[in-house]
Amino acid sequence: MIKYSIKCDDCKFNFDSWFASSEEFEKIKKSKLLTCSFCNSLNVNKSLMTPNLNKTKKKQAIINDEKIKKFKEIKKNLKKYQNFIEKNYNYVGNNFAYEARNIHYNKNEKNFAKGIFGKATKKEIKELKEEGIDTETIPWINNKEN
Repeated sequence: MIKYSIKCDDCKFNFDSWFASSEEFEKIKKSKLLTCSFCNSLNVNKSLMTPNLNKTKKKQAIINDEKIKKFKEIKKNLKKYQNFIEKNYNYVGNNFAYEARNIHYNKNEKNFAKGIFGKATKKEIKELKEEGIDTETIPWINNKEN
């Protein structure tokens, strides 16, 4: 077994994971089964690891507890934002790019007094930005996740 430090290139979250071998890591990554544990992105890679020579188990446990507390605090804040968005905006699902363009180019219509939220690919977000349509991206936490 080998432990790798994994870094998400999208949200910059770092996490550790165990693998049977480096070959197994590559196999799982190529199969698109390795995702960021924070934002579910597939854009994750091994990052440099330093040997854990001088840390005692107690110090490591304290550090891990602090990381867990920080992670829980961030997740709690994201859930607050998510709840606000769900209550105050219309969910348009995978039609986000289409609906955002509809709002942008048909500003006089009042169909969307509330804003919208939904899903869009990175390519769609880039295209919207090029058209002068501002969007924001946040990690979305599914209610079924712990």
